[in-house]
Amino acid sequence: ELFFSRRIGLGPDGEAIPIEGGLRLSGRVRGLNLGLLHMRSEEVLGVAPRNDFSVVRVRRDLPNRSAVGAMLVNREGGGASASDNDTNRTLGVDGKWGIGDSWLVSGFAAVTDTPGLDGDQHAFKVGTRYDSEQWIFSADYTEVAENFNPEVGFLQRSGYRKPAVFGLRRIRPEEFLGLQEIRPHISYRGFWDSDDFQETGFLHLDTHWEWKNGYELHTGVNFTREGVKEAFEIFDGVTVPEGTYDHQEAQIVFITNRGAPVGFETRITVGGFFGGDRVALSPSLRFRVGETFNATLRWSYNDLDLPGGDFETHLGRLRASYSFTPKIFVEALVQYNDRAEDWASNVRFGWLRGASTGFYLVYNEVRDIGSVGTGIPDRSLIVKYSRLFDLLR
Repeated sequence: ELFFSRRIGLGPDGEAIPIEGGLRLSGRVRGLNLGLLHMRSEEVLGVAPRNDFSVVRVRRDLPNRSAVGAMLVNREGGGASASDNDTNRTLGVDGKWGIGDSWLVSGFAAVTDTPGLDGDQHAFKVGTRYDSEQWIFSADYTEVAENFNPEVGFLQRSGYRKPAVFGLRRIRPEEFLGLQEIRPHISYRGFWDSDDFQETGFLHLDTHWEWKNGYELHTGVNFTREGVKEAFEIFDGVTVPEGTYDHQEAQIVFITNRGAPVGFETRITVGGFFGGDRVALSPSLRFRVGETFNATLRWSYNDLDLPGGDFETHLGRLRASYSFTPKIFVEALVQYNDRAEDWASNVRFGWLRGASTGFYLVYNEVRDIGSVGTGIPDRSLIVKYSRLFDLLR
């Protein structure tokens, strides 16, 4: 939530903003993990001012899976189109404390400072987790104030309180239908806004059945609640009215052996959705040739029957990778979205020197095939080289 690097180089509506340059420095000094980043983006009149982004991250690891850290994120606007005092700052502290072999307590607290924005600008989360050979249990609570505004972060929603719990039992029968492990579990998460209105509720009851041959079957049921304060258009010509929608849905997941040369996986969800019904299918095929070639073809399909209208959505995705050597590889991702009516592709060639360092050549293309689109592809070619060196030697 506090820092998301892809915010740098994007305008308010996703416009590409040229980057003049920057510096990133990371390492370990006297028991401290340090991360420093500074980048400057150019001014684009009518879109965004010149911006300087600075990030400082410090963390110290402690015994028994414990740690304490802090982060400062700063954005400062400049240039002819910048307003007076055009800044945004985020400060956060976090920590985790391991207790014995199984317990872990963790949390963070953060505040933002945005000139001209009044009211609470805080966020925090506290939680605990127990993990043993037979049991997993976790519980946490998150609160994000209405005016918490990390402009260089990624906040999915603001102004909420969220409790969440999870419990799982691992059962390994000695001899029963060839099963390796059975994992019954339950989880719940809910979102309430500052007026105590419940926006989301999700109760999940499931059991994972894993066989010794690598096959898996997940059989679950979900109880959902969605609170809508204002009507919105979910599809062209289809509107969801305000109200509270309580539904149930059944869910089945089937997975074949992931280590086999050819594998199959599918997820089927059937149940209520915003006062109507939804059928969601997501099958995928996996192909593997030794340690060199991997490919996954996935298709996501939704059939929705709502009081305001019926519609279908399709999303296709092909992901493939080939390794010439352990350090030389090529990866490709091709995606089709009928809702946005576009094709998107990404191809990346990498020649590594070490961990995450080396030479990268990346090609991106998005082609709008809609009836109102131009049909002209949006293309980019990126060359990147990174090398790691020790400043203290």
